[in-house]
Amino acid sequence: MEVVAVIDFETTGLSPAQGDRATEVAAVIVADGQVVDRYQSLMNAGVSIPPFIEALTGISNAMVRSAPPAAQVMREIANFVGDYPLVAHNASFDSKFWDAELARTTRTRRQDFVCSLLLSRRLLPQAPSHKLGALVEYANLPVAGRYHRALADAEMAASLLLRLTDELRERHQLPHVSVELLRKLQRVPKHQIERCIARERGG
Repeated sequence: MEVVAVIDFETTGLSPAQGDRATEVAAVIVADGQVVDRYQSLMNAGVSIPPFIEALTGISNAMVRSAPPAAQVMREIANFVGDYPLVAHNASFDSKFWDAELARTTRTRRQDFVCSLLLSRRLLPQAPSHKLGALVEYANLPVAGRYHRALADAEMAASLLLRLTDELRERHQLPHVSVELLRKLQRVPKHQIERCIARERGG
C-alpha cells in the first residue's frame, strides 16, 4: 500500500453544518506497514464544549482555551499530510469536519478519503460491531491510549487499516493492495467484493 495519512477529529458534536467545531485533530503517516510520523494538536475554535462531550473525550473548555487557533492547526496538519491519501474510521464524519475547518483557512482538500469503517464491514463482516473499539478488541489490535482522543484513535485506525490490507493480501493472494482498490471496495456491496478483486488481479 502507498503511504497514507490516517486522521481523527474530536469535536463538539456531530455536524459542522449545525455549528459544531473541532476540538482536537491528529494524523499518523503510515508507510511500509507501520506508523512513521505523527501530528496531534488541540484546537481553539472559540466555542464551548458541552458537558457530555467533555465526559466522553476528557477535553475541557480550559484545555481548548489555551490551545492554538483552529485555523493555525488546520494549516499545520494540511501541510503535514500533504497530498497523501486520507484515511479515517467513519470517514463521512471526519471528512465533513476536515472540509469545514480547512475552508476557514481558504484551502480545500485535494484527495479522497478511504473509510476503514466501510472496509471493515466488507472484510470483517463477522465482527460483533464495526465501531473502532469493538474492532480493535475483535482483531486483537493494540490499544494505543484513551478512546475518543484524536491521536490514540488515529493510531488504532491505522492498525486496523493494516490488518484489513493483510486480510486482503492473505485471503485473496494479492501481492499489492492499492489505495485505489480500497476506495473501490468500500463502495461495492459485499457480494461483489470477489468480482472487484478479480478485476484488480486481471482475472
